[in-house]
Amino acid sequence: MSDDHTHVQEFFTARAAGWDRSFPDDGPAYAAAVAELGLREGGRVLDAGCGTGRALPALRAAVGPSGVVLGADLTPAMLREAARAGRDADGALLLTDVAALPLRSSSLDAVFAAGLIAHLPRPAENLREIARVVRPGGVLALFHPIGRAALAARQGRELTPDDLRAEPNLRALLSEAGWRMTSYVDEDTRFLALAVLAD
Repeated sequence: MSDDHTHVQEFFTARAAGWDRSFPDDGPAYAAAVAELGLREGGRVLDAGCGTGRALPALRAAVGPSGVVLGADLTPAMLREAARAGRDADGALLLTDVAALPLRSSSLDAVFAAGLIAHLPRPAENLREIARVVRPGGVLALFHPIGRAALAARQGRELTPDDLRAEPNLRALLSEAGWRMTSYVDEDTRFLALAVLAD
């Protein structure tokens, strides 16, 4: 396991048990972001870096009982919390690295990723791996329940021009990985970038 993975696992393992209690009001923001994916009944979707699975109920509602919902995370403790909350009823939980997904190429309609991009060790390469498992024309949602400035303030850091999620930086990164950004919102109450996989 790389040092990046060890750091991520240590960070989230220490916080897993209290994660949902720390952010009790995020549910509506997750549901609204999932709605922007435009999923249909019977769709196939992955929550990449699903954590405690807060998006899984909304994803299941969007694709219905005939759809496929997967939640992938690198940290066993987060997946245990997802199961403890009963969210494994909404999607299959996979202990895996999004840098090497155990999924067939072009097998998904969409990927939802909340707070993931800041934890990717090689963002362009990792976004290419996510693109591999999505069909042409499929959608990626990069989401956070608060915007960049609010998140930086929460973390006690300055927001700098080289921030990966700044629109020009993210647009270029997505393009390099085969995605075309179609929408970008960065407000106090949410961050949401949508991208479509090129044909």
